[in-house]
Amino acid sequence: MRRTRILTAVLALAAGLLAGTPPALAADSPAKVSLAADTYTWKNARIDGGGFVPGIVFNRKEKNLAYARTDIGGAYRWQQSTKTWTPLLDSVGWDDWGHTGVVSLASDSVDPNRVYAAVGTYTNSWDPKNGAVMRSSNRGASWQKTDLPFKLGGNMPGRGMGERLAVDPNRNSVLYLGAPSGKGLWRSTDSGVTWAQVANFPNVGNYQQDPGDTSGYASDNQGIVWVTFDESTGTSGNATKTVYVGVADLQNSVYRSTDAGATWTRLAGQPTGYLAHKGVLDAANGYLYLSYSDKGGPYDGGKGQVWRYATATGTWTNISPVAEADTYYGFSGLTVDRQKPGTVMATAYSSWWPDTQIFRSTDSGATWTRAWDYTSYPNRANRYTMDVSSSPWLTWGANPSPPEQAPKLGWMTESLEIDPFDSNRMMYGTGATLYGTENLTTWDSGGQFAIRPMVQGLEETAVNDLASPPSGAPLLSALGDIGGFRHTDLTKVPSMMFTSPNFTTTTSLDFAETNPNTVVRAGNLDSGPHIAFSTDNGANWFAGSDPSGVSGGGTVAAASDGSRFVWSPDGAGVQYTTGFGSSWSASSGIPAGAVVESDRVDAKTFYGFKSGTFYVSSDGGATFTASAATGLPAGDSVRFKALPGAKGDVWLAGGATDGAYGLWHSTDGGTSWTKLSNVDQADAIGFGKAATGASYQTLYTSAKIGGVRGIFRSTDKGASWTRINDDAHQWGWTGAAITGDPRVYGRVYVSTNGRGVIYGDSSDTGGGTDPTDPTDPTPTGACAVTYKVTNQWSGGFQADVRLTNTGAGAWTGWALGWTFPNGQTVSQAWNAETAQSGATVTAKNVNWNANVAAGSSVSFGFTGSWSGTNGRPTAFKVGDQNCPIT
Repeated sequence: MRRTRILTAVLALAAGLLAGTPPALAADSPAKVSLAADTYTWKNARIDGGGFVPGIVFNRKEKNLAYARTDIGGAYRWQQSTKTWTPLLDSVGWDDWGHTGVVSLASDSVDPNRVYAAVGTYTNSWDPKNGAVMRSSNRGASWQKTDLPFKLGGNMPGRGMGERLAVDPNRNSVLYLGAPSGKGLWRSTDSGVTWAQVANFPNVGNYQQDPGDTSGYASDNQGIVWVTFDESTGTSGNATKTVYVGVADLQNSVYRSTDAGATWTRLAGQPTGYLAHKGVLDAANGYLYLSYSDKGGPYDGGKGQVWRYATATGTWTNISPVAEADTYYGFSGLTVDRQKPGTVMATAYSSWWPDTQIFRSTDSGATWTRAWDYTSYPNRANRYTMDVSSSPWLTWGANPSPPEQAPKLGWMTESLEIDPFDSNRMMYGTGATLYGTENLTTWDSGGQFAIRPMVQGLEETAVNDLASPPSGAPLLSALGDIGGFRHTDLTKVPSMMFTSPNFTTTTSLDFAETNPNTVVRAGNLDSGPHIAFSTDNGANWFAGSDPSGVSGGGTVAAASDGSRFVWSPDGAGVQYTTGFGSSWSASSGIPAGAVVESDRVDAKTFYGFKSGTFYVSSDGGATFTASAATGLPAGDSVRFKALPGAKGDVWLAGGATDGAYGLWHSTDGGTSWTKLSNVDQADAIGFGKAATGASYQTLYTSAKIGGVRGIFRSTDKGASWTRINDDAHQWGWTGAAITGDPRVYGRVYVSTNGRGVIYGDSSDTGGGTDPTDPTDPTPTGACAVTYKVTNQWSGGFQADVRLTNTGAGAWTGWALGWTFPNGQTVSQAWNAETAQSGATVTAKNVNWNANVAAGSSVSFGFTGSWSGTNGRPTAFKVGDQNCPIT
């Protein structure tokens, strides 16, 4: 919660992502393997939030239509009926993982069905691809994409400024995008399909957080940071004449065009020495409000001001809530009340201690009040109450001394928005969650307005490791920024993250296979121990001691019976201990930085891997011996696991496209290895409960098989594979960790880099649905259908369909037909090919989900249009068979 914690955590995340960056994939020839689809239901293990929310966007035409953007975890749409957020970019695949970072969002106020996202995570070499502008005509249910000739930085310094992307409120085919890295201002005149640089825009920006940073992360020019239209200077169908643009330049931060972008000039009389983080125009009274900071954010900022510009007269007025000399923070979050012109709010985004501050004025900035004030230092009087019972971990388990409080009002508060239709509703983002209130105007009458998390459905954690013990909690997680959690119920938010100590980032965790109450975790901490132990399955923790030189968590392994541990921390060589880490001894025969794991049967056997060599210890980690095996990946992008219940049974995944890359199996403790010929590439491996009748545990991997990237399952020791995710559920990069559940057949836990912990449950109850014989007959016999409208808006809707094979034989292809009762039309489908003639629709399998075993299901979805009534179909058929609707 302190400035150094968040800064260190995010930089550690950036460095970790660099080390584990998914490689740019070459176009390989698909392997000759049989693929089949199983039907999975995907959800998040609830944490609620967990990361920085730098942008919130309300549509100005339609009530309750709002979006949020995250720096690494995609974009979300508000669902008013449930007061939850719906993820919109889960379809981003492995190759385009950087497009889960959202640098800006724009919601069309002329056509609310249209929404745009500018995506790309890093502008330096960490992200191998350029940025893109994604456009949707159905509120983000499906997307089209235009690649850009430059990179965008959703997780770069300055990401809380904005919005960089804006739609002309009068001529909505016109959009502007502010680019970083000196690439300037860009414009589209065809609703985001094509883009061209605005050649006559005079300033590409020059501000760098740290010009000396050789990685290119902090040294990037933050560029053009926001675009704001004065809607009063245009008429419907004609381009808005006056456009304001914010530039990352301490001396020249605001520019204006009064001829719809034909010419641009620096706004005369503007403040200097600051960056304008936001520019929000209140057209009703002709004021452009600007929040300024001396730095780009989201962590830094030592001084700030707030200014008001009168658009009619050109008069500048310093309306700062406090004198510049009294600021130790910059201003960023900025909003106006569209229902009550003259009401403006701003945040002190970089006020780390004792808390952030929110300011409110009802007289256009002439006077201000604060969310909290000192009575007599260090005591505070708050104008608000906070209820975090829905996300109790937001207290961090802290018991701070005044003037600090737990939970905090926030930090990194760069997004702040009053609902344009409701003066009482306000939302703001922090470094860990999204808060909101529904009685904001109580502030003005002297009462306390109520703040609570408004974040359910928005999951934004980066996952480093996962474990599912055979008893106790079903899921333990190692996370960036907020440490990790013990989930006893996947559908509920845990009461607290791991504490005693609170790692800023947990890098590795493990449990004793035959004594799952014993758990160990390693992680990063500004000052303090880097390892912790639990004897009650992760419910409570105590710190171990650090060997000399330890600087980070690294990887850690627990003996199968919990009697000893092997630790490979950052900054020191591999270490081992008996007991709970009160003292450590250096391991010999294994290089520093090796990845370590334990055998799940023999308590004295541990394994390691470094730079193409596999290492084995049979004396509890004291000494390691290098295996003579060759042909393993030469690099260090490798993850391996030993199979529970079988000594010496080890699976290894990893590699790179310029060398060995795939999945290997050893049954003799790493002495020899067999590479699976039917796996093109693999990056993580895990195990789960065996299928009914199977003698071997179920394998799960994040891999490329048969030329297809996805999450795969095997119930026959890797002889055949089933892709269990689909193109709508890809979540960017999933290479850090994967594990099945040893107690629930088919359940798999998937790590993401920003979308939290995803878990999937199979429609198959245990018999296994891995590839069926391709000579099986085409669909005959009984079927059943579930048809569900999952989202509906004016003129459009989204539906999910589940088709179940209730007959006795397997299908090797299927086609489902139905008739719409009210003339609806399908506009786009996923996981099925659709054709429509009049009101009649046919949906057919795609190549990878043709096979549906008896008793199993297949799902697909689509978006469509409707007018008047959106009635559900009353009959479905597969061939001549009527399918009952369940």
